[in-house]
Amino acid sequence: MSAATDVIIVGGGLMGSSAALFLRGHGMSVTLLETDLIGRQASGTNFGNVRRQGRALHQLPLANRALAIWRKSKELLGADVEYLQSGHIRVCYRERPELVGAMEEYADKARLEGLDLELLTGNALRAKFPFFGADVLAGSYSAMDGHANPRLAAPAFARAAQRMGATVHENTKIVDAQKVGEDFLVTAEDGRTFRAPILLITAGAWGNALSSQFGEPVPIVPKGPNMSVTEPVPYAIHPAVGVMTPLEEETVYFRQVARGNIVLGGSTRGPSYPDQYRAYVLPQNTLSQLKQIRRLAPALGKLNIIRVWSGIEGYLPDSQPVMGPSATTSGLYYAFGFSGAGFQIGPGVGETMAEVIAKGATDIPMEPYQIGRFAEVE
Repeated sequence: MSAATDVIIVGGGLMGSSAALFLRGHGMSVTLLETDLIGRQASGTNFGNVRRQGRALHQLPLANRALAIWRKSKELLGADVEYLQSGHIRVCYRERPELVGAMEEYADKARLEGLDLELLTGNALRAKFPFFGADVLAGSYSAMDGHANPRLAAPAFARAAQRMGATVHENTKIVDAQKVGEDFLVTAEDGRTFRAPILLITAGAWGNALSSQFGEPVPIVPKGPNMSVTEPVPYAIHPAVGVMTPLEEETVYFRQVARGNIVLGGSTRGPSYPDQYRAYVLPQNTLSQLKQIRRLAPALGKLNIIRVWSGIEGYLPDSQPVMGPSATTSGLYYAFGFSGAGFQIGPGVGETMAEVIAKGATDIPMEPYQIGRFAEVE
């Protein structure tokens, strides 16, 4: 006998877990299925940036919605996910003075979407952020952004959804999904089946394996973030910090958590293997990040790395997710392929998808995310 609810969600990362919570808020019964443990892959192994700046302008309404949820996360979830509204600054180096103009242009356009950015150079930059190295020329500062702990976020949303009545199954690998009559029949590797008239796929790098079963393959590429954390030092650096460079150039980003450790990441990704559920940190990537950090914030280059990790992220060619209804199958919805930039918008994605499913409409622009953009032209 198949377990039946109004909605089945396949994928227990931040998108799936938050969607489960908000769907329950709309009064819909939900079954959330996760192959491994909730938040184990991209949602739990990323940098933890809660940043809006640097995103495509069309993504800012979604990012603004998500930020409102982050701000009330402790009350909403009944748990502390270590969210700090401590700011985010994106800097450029002296050899790239043309990027200052790009920062100014982006700030002007972003302001129209509700994102206020302060541009800082010279003495003003050094006075506010004295830890920067001499090569840093300018910075774009968002005081209302921040960071959170990715290891805590998705599990907290899932627990909150469970308290509201959602059913959550971990260690449940889905091997088949098909529409039978008016319902979707979803089958797990161990033979259990689940049935619902609505199916939401939030399976990250594994999303294509399921969308392909409905005639909608997407060119998703798995990659693994190269993350590390240092020994703790006195808490002094509040904002998350990133570097604005051309895409082909390697860079580094960092944040300091309240207990004092510095979390490091970089633009270079390592190998990941979704079929094996494994991703690997390459030592040369970590060493390169240490070299970069000595330039960006020289004092941090003296710290000891105490742990490294990676996970499995799904990247699409245009770096925009698949999000919204299927183009082939009624009742089928997607939210995956966030290309290493999904953590901040995750709760907004969950709330938006719940709104689309429960109400049939949303004010959030969805056109850039439609899966039909990958359809083969005959």
